[in-house]
Amino acid sequence: MKQQLPIDQVLPELTAAITAGSNVILHAPPGAGKTTRVPLALLELFPSEAGRIIMLEPRRLAAVSAARWMAETLGEEVGRTIGYSIRFESRLSKDTRIEVVTEGILTRRLQSDPLLAGVAMVIFDEFHERSVHADLGLALCLDVQTQVRDDLRILVMSATLEYEQLSRLMKDAPVISSSGTCFPVEDVYLDEHVAEYLPRRMAAAVQQALKEREGDVLVFLPGAGEIGACAERLVDAGVAERGVAIHQLYGDLPFDSQQAAIRPGRQRKVVLATSIAETSLTIEGVRVVIDSGLSRRVRHDLASGMNRMVTVRASRASALQRRGRAGRLAPGVCYRLYGRHTYSAMTPHTPPEILEADLSPLVLELAAWGIADPAALAWLDQPPEAGIAAARTLLQQLGALDENFRITALGRSMTALPLHPRLSRLLLRAGDLDSADLGCDLAALLSERDIIRRGGRRSEREYNLDIGERVEMLREWRATGRAAGSADNAALKTVERVSRQLQRTSGASRTGCAKFDDDTLNRLLLAAYPDRIARRRDGETTRYLLSNGRGACLAGQGRTAAAPLLIVTSVDGGGQAEGIIHVASTLSEELLRDELGHRIEQRVTVVWDEREGRIVASREECCGALRLASVAHIPQPDILLPVVVHALRCSGMGLLSRSDSFYQLQARVNLLHDAYPSDGWPDFCDAALLDTLEEWLAPYLMGRRTAQQLAVVDSTAALFGMLDYRQRQSLDQLAPTHLVVPSGSRIRLDYCSGDVPVLAVKLQELFGLAESPCVAGGRVGVLLHLLSPAGRPLQVTRDLKGFWDGSYHQVKKEMKGRYPKHPWPDDPWSAPPTRKLKPKV
Repeated sequence: MKQQLPIDQVLPELTAAITAGSNVILHAPPGAGKTTRVPLALLELFPSEAGRIIMLEPRRLAAVSAARWMAETLGEEVGRTIGYSIRFESRLSKDTRIEVVTEGILTRRLQSDPLLAGVAMVIFDEFHERSVHADLGLALCLDVQTQVRDDLRILVMSATLEYEQLSRLMKDAPVISSSGTCFPVEDVYLDEHVAEYLPRRMAAAVQQALKEREGDVLVFLPGAGEIGACAERLVDAGVAERGVAIHQLYGDLPFDSQQAAIRPGRQRKVVLATSIAETSLTIEGVRVVIDSGLSRRVRHDLASGMNRMVTVRASRASALQRRGRAGRLAPGVCYRLYGRHTYSAMTPHTPPEILEADLSPLVLELAAWGIADPAALAWLDQPPEAGIAAARTLLQQLGALDENFRITALGRSMTALPLHPRLSRLLLRAGDLDSADLGCDLAALLSERDIIRRGGRRSEREYNLDIGERVEMLREWRATGRAAGSADNAALKTVERVSRQLQRTSGASRTGCAKFDDDTLNRLLLAAYPDRIARRRDGETTRYLLSNGRGACLAGQGRTAAAPLLIVTSVDGGGQAEGIIHVASTLSEELLRDELGHRIEQRVTVVWDEREGRIVASREECCGALRLASVAHIPQPDILLPVVVHALRCSGMGLLSRSDSFYQLQARVNLLHDAYPSDGWPDFCDAALLDTLEEWLAPYLMGRRTAQQLAVVDSTAALFGMLDYRQRQSLDQLAPTHLVVPSGSRIRLDYCSGDVPVLAVKLQELFGLAESPCVAGGRVGVLLHLLSPAGRPLQVTRDLKGFWDGSYHQVKKEMKGRYPKHPWPDDPWSAPPTRKLKPKV
């Protein structure tokens, strides 16, 4: 008797909704059975003449597993009623009614047949994962439905997603919800020792679970490195010797190894998996899930054009998915390597890939669809403009888009190949050079997991960087059947299979293990990575500058070590100031000029050399940010001026020789600027002068190119030139440089000592003066520094009358004995002001 699953309860409502309308959303939590039950239930709605049901799965393993499970339910072999199509492989026949496909397959199907002839319905399974391909596939299917196929049915199935926006996108599609897992799952929160090495913590948790619980164990770890390290610890602990099979499950594993991990076996087993096991897959016998709470994501750095792998805390939706794996076939338990508070702090959903990924494949597909502006399609999340712009730039460099972002004939040929646009371009260039065999090997090596093992006893510095040596390893393994040195046998098998499939796809003939020349290899790499040329920095051995302007350093050695020029095929953004080069090839400048001569620009560079204190000009040949050649150059005078102005601005005018007269003029005008805000006096503060250097100083800078020449510029005259005729005439009247005091002396005003001008004058020269002097038409009072006969300050005041009536008498008492030859009258009001000594008696 068929086991009842939660999804069975809503199947009548689902079929009714699909019969009544075009689009439906199905919410079914993990374990409900939506992947295998729903497509079979919908067969009755669509007779064979109406067309197939296509179901989109995010991963190859999930697609094949779902197809096999449904075929077994019908008692058939895969390829009859139920079939599948994944990259380079399909099991279909004329009788196939349900075709399970991976995401790239649907996109290529749409491009080759925009009407989706012979397709009655498209199902998007596990849509909550929000891959770029799923978002694109839904946008294109909705476009087909709107434009030409109003009879096309679309069903979106998801375990965790916010449905309101998705429903609006799908023309107000109804949302049908199913209950959760078949069986209860107990939660166990383990102590959160974050500082402890994760594989060690996880291995201990696995051993604890094996002792405490029954059934198989599914373990979630962020990546292959942690999985391998944990597996080694479990083997060392003797877990395998106790009759427990240990399986690894991650995307880069050979497909046969992935399937072995999910097939039922006689032994109890532990499956160490990445997020690949979160959805769609049913691993029979699993009763225990252990969740690290971590996942690894690829983030694309738009500034550098590099991808970087980041380990992040998983979302709550992801944690629920993982937990649900334990309750699919029986009651289970979920051990969490984190606490309740950590779980509560997790983000609700995993960010959509379209917001973080390299969008060049998406933009190329849109161009092939005839869409230049992505906003013309319906998206759950609009592709970010910065990502679109970066993708367009790369695709233009590859020759896939023209200057108006329309697809070229070359670009259309690239979309026919199941590869990233870079590698599609490489494969097409290989055909031009009659080197399709080498092109297929290179594309396979660059698209699959690296064939060289890393970690273990090999230090990072021993890691071999050279792509050419990888080709040699592959061909040696092909000829002898033995993996040389640090080559990984399983990875070699995968690369060999992909290479053969690319041979069939491109129609090329295999030449076996023929030798290849480095020039041809580099020509192919330059076609795919025109933006990844790297030049060694002067005086360095491992640090390079990439042609996109980003710095990078070598992660290992090999023939590429310390080479002057490289083509970089694998570089990690790293999240640091410099990227990390993992795979590259040595390049000659001659070949670079021959292959990418159209990208080499002639530039005149004029810069200020701070160390030498002068302008340095050169004529350069550049490939992106890389300088290939440079010769001295004498620039035109008009080119010098902006460079000199920039140098002055960077120095804060420190390169100018500014005299006291400059600062006094600056302060006088600023005082009037503040005192007469509506009279048009200019702002002469340093910030304003720096902003307007071109206006007031440019005529004095013509022809000057050294610090010595700048030091003799008459900056005061330049500044005075900023005043108009009226301001020049009234400047001395409103802000005089000197004041005549009662003694008849002409005393200099200091405008730079503070917010108001200062008059430093001997006390005796002001006898009888009641009011403190003012400037700016009486709006600004002068600050008096009253001096002793020796010129030392006795009093600072703006209230001269108060001084005479008050503190003068104390000053007189103290100073009279010290300076007896100078007048110290009892009544300063009636004493004549003087700068002389008392007359002799």
